[in-house]
Amino acid sequence: MRRRSFLVLLPLAACAEGALPPVESARLPPGSVEGAGDPTRAAVLRASYAFTHPGTLANQPAAAAAAILDMEYLAASLPTDPRYNQRDPLLPVRLRQARQEWRGVLGIPMEVPAQTVIDRMARIAGAVQAGIPPREDPALVARLAALPPLPRTAEAANSAAQVQLQTDQTRGGAGGHFRF
Repeated sequence: MRRRSFLVLLPLAACAEGALPPVESARLPPGSVEGAGDPTRAAVLRASYAFTHPGTLANQPAAAAAAILDMEYLAASLPTDPRYNQRDPLLPVRLRQARQEWRGVLGIPMEVPAQTVIDRMARIAGAVQAGIPPREDPALVARLAALPPLPRTAEAANSAAQVQLQTDQTRGGAGGHFRF
């Protein structure tokens, strides 16, 4: 009996010791999903297009910041979203690898919370679109303007889009006509 109680308590002890990663949460900035309804769907479709058509990001720091913002949101949100992780159990792994890729290229440490990155990218995108020199790190803006191809990021974004397409087709809703 004691052995069984120990086995039951073992997972709880692991949680208490921080063995399991904390669940992240993030939200998209206001105005980034106007008219789209579902913020996750909007972020999936925008990120998939941006990273599977990298030419749209060339010399476009605002567009690159917006695409990174969407991917950061997805990396924080999709691993716990059953609509996505049940249809593609490898999606959380792909998102984690993609996050390491884009953060490495941009010089963003992995321990920075997703919401901090999202907010920073939103400020950069907004400033650049308004023609105002961003107050953010100029080197980061330069890296966004010269964003290289990010194959792991494109793979993760495309995987999320495939799941979104399956979901749309299952529901018979909008989006069933998209091709990725």
